[in-house]
Amino acid sequence: MVTLKKYLSEFLGTFVLVLFACGVAAVTGCSGEANAAYVLTALAFGGVIVAMAYSIGHISGCHINPAVSIAVWLNKGMNTKDFIGYVVSQFLGAIAGAAVLLAMIGTDKGLGANGLFEASVLKSLVIEIILTFVFVLAVLGATSKPENGKVAGLVIGGSLTLVHLLGIYFTGTSVNPARSFGPALLLGGDALAQVWVFIVAPLAGGVLAALAWRFLSGEIHKS
Repeated sequence: MVTLKKYLSEFLGTFVLVLFACGVAAVTGCSGEANAAYVLTALAFGGVIVAMAYSIGHISGCHINPAVSIAVWLNKGMNTKDFIGYVVSQFLGAIAGAAVLLAMIGTDKGLGANGLFEASVLKSLVIEIILTFVFVLAVLGATSKPENGKVAGLVIGGSLTLVHLLGIYFTGTSVNPARSFGPALLLGGDALAQVWVFIVAPLAGGVLAALAWRFLSGEIHKS
């Protein structure tokens, strides 16, 4: 039952992330040149993380992102069964969130899907790897000590806001394979054809962050 509650929490958290944060991106018209919609969308993503961290964090850890889960798994913070369960739950939650958003606003506004920067796969991969690396490294650091528990959600939400403030201009900011997959699946077309970039790059960024954190924290523990 405890395991099921963890998976359900990850489903609900990712559902809320896509419905509300991608929803804000869609309804505010967050595309083209930088404008107030960028700030609103960045705050929406960060705000959802803060809200969910203090709602479900004590149940599942509030990963709601496969890039976070893979980093935690690599650093032996969860077993393989839970890693798979979390990722499946996150993708299902993202699809459900996108489906509700689709029912509310249709496809004309794009559902907050990501897109390639300057039609370049390479540039988009590099950008997303860097953004995800920074975000996941912040997550690992914020959750590394029990005494950080009261502020970890704020730090993580602030970090997600930060990477969105820069990344929205380039790719719309993914840093989360599930968040990208849900809207892309329901939009189809270019969004779905390109979504592999926003699955591969965040996972790579998460892996690199896990390795960097393992090295950095290991050096501290030895000193």
